[in-house]
Amino acid sequence: MSDAAADRQFDGAAEAQASDAVAIVTGAGSGVGAETALALAQAGFSLILAGRRIDALRETEARIRAAGGSALAVMCDVTDERSVTELFNTAIRERGRVDVLFNNAGIGMADKDLERVTRDEWDRVIATNVTGVFLCTREAFRVMKLQQPTGGRIINNGSISAHVPRPNSIAYTAAKHAVTGLTRATALDGRAFRIACGQIDIGNATTQMTDSMRGAGMLQPDGSRRREPTIPAAEVARAVVYMASLPLEANVLFMTVMATAMPYAGRG
Repeated sequence: MSDAAADRQFDGAAEAQASDAVAIVTGAGSGVGAETALALAQAGFSLILAGRRIDALRETEARIRAAGGSALAVMCDVTDERSVTELFNTAIRERGRVDVLFNNAGIGMADKDLERVTRDEWDRVIATNVTGVFLCTREAFRVMKLQQPTGGRIINNGSISAHVPRPNSIAYTAAKHAVTGLTRATALDGRAFRIACGQIDIGNATTQMTDSMRGAGMLQPDGSRRREPTIPAAEVARAVVYMASLPLEANVLFMTVMATAMPYAGRG
């Protein structure tokens, strides 16, 4: 089968799975979140776009609508319990159900000697990258268990750092390891309710968070700084669409999507 034919076959399957399906994407105003929201819309999903910057969300919303898709921007802070509850209440009120949650919202932190990391810096990373994932997952469970037909899919944005840390990244690394635990526990607890959960671990997607990889370079285990290759965020989005489009009887528990030449296998 040619690559073009394979793409058409995949696109057709995705559209069939996504018919009348609703997806929530957190951190949908830029980067991987925005590209994934657009890709999911192109696959036939109706989108709820969540994030803290309503202007950025509306830009994503406009892109989706210009392409003929359906999207609704909802301002949400994933670290705030009430805000997350209202996000899901809005999704039910406006779209009737939630079939997919992409827990994408997250923040990074500049490399910093471990003993210099402040409690505020630690708390900020954990609040967004761990507690935010938990709060959204909890609300998704509440909805997916009760809706008819029952079930849905949760996809967590992990990281290469969920497996191998970068130097001087204790808060971010700890957070992404925690996301892996959340993914495993959610996948287990969701079995009885047709709730699937998987994780995509991304290596160097081209976003604002990876600007330094193409500029000053990233700190390496030997103390040097080197530029690292990146991949377009749209390639990550294609992978998320694949995960989201599977029937609930199948699940990608973990997937790694990375720049081929990045120094991942050799870290440490």
